[in-house]
Amino acid sequence: MNPSAIRILLIEDNPTDARLLAEMLRETAPFAFELVWMDRLAKALDYLAHNNVDVTLADLSLPDATGLDTVIRTRQQNSDLPIIVLTGSSSDEKAIAALRAGAQDYLIKGWADSELIIRTVRYAIERKRTEAELARYARELQARNEQIQSDLLLAREIQLALLPHSYPIYPPNVAPEQSIIQFHHHYQPAAYLAGDFFDVFSITDTRVGVFICDVMGHGIRAALITAMIRPLVDELTSKASDPDVLLGEINQELVAILRQANSTVFATAFYMVMDLQQRRLCYANAGHPSPLILQPHRNRVIPIPSHQASGPALGLFPNSVYSTIQSPIESGDTLFLYTDGLFEATNANEEEYGLQRLQEAIQQRLHQPPRTLFAELLADVQQFTGTKEFPDDVCLLGIEMR
Repeated sequence: MNPSAIRILLIEDNPTDARLLAEMLRETAPFAFELVWMDRLAKALDYLAHNNVDVTLADLSLPDATGLDTVIRTRQQNSDLPIIVLTGSSSDEKAIAALRAGAQDYLIKGWADSELIIRTVRYAIERKRTEAELARYARELQARNEQIQSDLLLAREIQLALLPHSYPIYPPNVAPEQSIIQFHHHYQPAAYLAGDFFDVFSITDTRVGVFICDVMGHGIRAALITAMIRPLVDELTSKASDPDVLLGEINQELVAILRQANSTVFATAFYMVMDLQQRRLCYANAGHPSPLILQPHRNRVIPIPSHQASGPALGLFPNSVYSTIQSPIESGDTLFLYTDGLFEATNANEEEYGLQRLQEAIQQRLHQPPRTLFAELLADVQQFTGTKEFPDDVCLLGIEMR
């Protein structure tokens, strides 16, 4: 017995055909193959239950199994075993059906010489081995993908948990619904993770800081940058009263981090301080879309004056300078802050929704409460683009002054 010989299980009820095949293998490659012959499928299945073989040659017409039953039952016994079917018919119909049922190849009795038989056996074994490898790789890839998906879902939950879930109240100690300032937001990542971020925090009892930013792109890379920016905002609370200083400090820190990572990434940002007692805004802009002021009592929507306060996006240049300007805010005004994922969505003709269309859509819904306004704006963009999906992250923040 040659331990390296290919072990073939032949399931054939015709002794003459079995003897002929054995002689052909022995004459062509006397030590390369070891043949085990069974004349019934039941005997073969019992043998397979207790022994290992490399390949099975199975007749499709056996006393205890006919047609595809031979292939199906053999695969049930051992799904990893390559099967070559033997058929006495020159018609390809049965053979092709057997291949679809899981056989590796087929031979027509009386038409196959020894070289064809040997080549078919070797190829069947190799194909089955390749299939097994591919199946293993697919299982490993699926497991890795499932782990990545699980990690991304956890990261998404953490990112959402880091967003504000409660807001400052003024005057202090009143019920939230009695506060003269009300906050509403909508946060919609384009992927599992987003590059948009906003924060709202108390500076004093009468002053509130509002920060919104949009990191270039979206997904994991952008989310990592937002994860850097958030603690920077928290660490610089001592500078929170000065919007230009705060943006300048965040920019310096972000530039230093990105240089160490040898990466070019930027983030637009807008930061403002709301003085609720003086009804005044102080703000600075780092390349971010200008917020809008909704004034239903005057029937108008106007951009917040920010061209004088605009500087370069965060993370691009060291020592960038930002300016702070002031603007009044009135009772009944609503501030609308947003990221460019809302208005840069395009339709099938590559036409952008755009800021002008956004301002007109808000004008038409000027008297809607913020949550209704958000929903209708998103629906309007979706109708324009013809799809429910947004290619970029969308962050909306509405601030009502009563």
